[in-house]
Amino acid sequence: MEANSDLKIPLLQTSPEDAAVRTVMFQIGDIKCASCINSVESSIKDLHGVNSIMVSPLDGRAIIKYSPKFITAKNIKEAIEDSGFGVDELQEQEISVCRVRIKGMACTSCSESVENALRMIDGVKKATVGLALEEAKVYFDPNLADANKIIEAIEDAGFGAELISSANDVNKVHLKLEGVDSLEDVNIVMSSLEFAAGVNHVEFNLTEHIVTVNYEPDITGPRSLIHFIQTASSGTKMYQASLHTTSGKRERDKVDEIHRYRDQFLFSCLFSVPVFVFAMVLPMLPPYGNWLNYKIHHMLTLGLFLRWILSTPVQFIVGKRFYVGSYHALRRRSANMDVLVALGTNAAYFYSVYILIKALTSDTFQGQDFFETSSMLISFILLGKYLENLAKGKTSDALGKLTQLVPDKAYLVDMDADENVISETEIDTQLIQKSDILKIVPGAKIPIDGVVIKGQSYVNESMITGEAKPVDKSPGDKVLFIWYDSFSV
Repeated sequence: MEANSDLKIPLLQTSPEDAAVRTVMFQIGDIKCASCINSVESSIKDLHGVNSIMVSPLDGRAIIKYSPKFITAKNIKEAIEDSGFGVDELQEQEISVCRVRIKGMACTSCSESVENALRMIDGVKKATVGLALEEAKVYFDPNLADANKIIEAIEDAGFGAELISSANDVNKVHLKLEGVDSLEDVNIVMSSLEFAAGVNHVEFNLTEHIVTVNYEPDITGPRSLIHFIQTASSGTKMYQASLHTTSGKRERDKVDEIHRYRDQFLFSCLFSVPVFVFAMVLPMLPPYGNWLNYKIHHMLTLGLFLRWILSTPVQFIVGKRFYVGSYHALRRRSANMDVLVALGTNAAYFYSVYILIKALTSDTFQGQDFFETSSMLISFILLGKYLENLAKGKTSDALGKLTQLVPDKAYLVDMDADENVISETEIDTQLIQKSDILKIVPGAKIPIDGVVIKGQSYVNESMITGEAKPVDKSPGDKVLFIWYDSFSV
């Protein structure tokens, strides 16, 4: 990824050119002479938002620079086709990737709904939704879509969405600084990083003393950046830096979601249990349930009135989430579990309301209400949601433990031109950079994916293949971090 000066401009601030300029390439057919080129250029250059166009007379390739704020690549393509030339293919598209955390998915139908909503976005090439991890990985054309449109589409589908990472975050690292106490210290650290090779952009958080660095992975990495900060120390002023991660946020969100379902279930039971008792228990105990048959007005009894009062908060306050989910599902002309719950509980509740109104207005009417059905159904579903999230939380913990298989330390070696080891240093696994040469001792875990360049050994691939038989690895073979070096040969 090349250094981009646009990274130094805040996302919500427009540049002096009014918008970022992007480039798109088309392969245009039927380009035979200079007159054809003039026809294509004249049909495009007058479009609002097009900055420049260059068409090659040899291969018919058109390079167009435009502002996505005013026009899209699709509009430009249609304009070329309207001028009488065929656009065979859109070449060298820039594809970006983003990961989004999705909240509220309960089944495969939910994940399919999210995938369908994402694929309907103009510019999205591929979307994969993982139900167990509650994440979506989206490949899209940045000329047509962006992360905000993706999040908006997920929210319109009735689910919560939070951006985990985007294409700009792939080569970004957050470092926690120590020893930075004044503005002068900040300037020294910032200068040492900005002038370092491979650094594209540097941001500093004065409140938390965290510096965010966007870098070129082929040139530098977290270990080198920490070294740059440490070498900026002078005299008695020492600067230290360490990796800053927010890995606990996901676990906290999961715990909060479990507690939210638990609280909703308990709040629902506060009303639905008395409704159940008034409807199914006390009437079977004549000495204790006779007071429920006291008539307030006409045929409206005290028991019917109390069941209506207690079931209403469950139906419309606790059950609000089912109405919201049903609305979004019906907007997409589909049905999910929320539609089923809302339909069943509404049928029981509003039929019971009809019974209550008839009893209030008639001297002879008698009917059976089902207020306990609607309230207890919502309570049982919330109990199921609570237990389901508990189980999903344990599954997520099991998946998260896979990352703990990575060893804490790795052995970094320096080699000369004859591939002789000059030095060997023990480093933190998180500080491994691209093109590092690591030493794997017999019986140790492989700390990162890589390629064997020297030596020969056997590794245990049972974590992937299920076979415990050691597999021979020699120079040129690929190895993964979850494999074990069995023994040296």
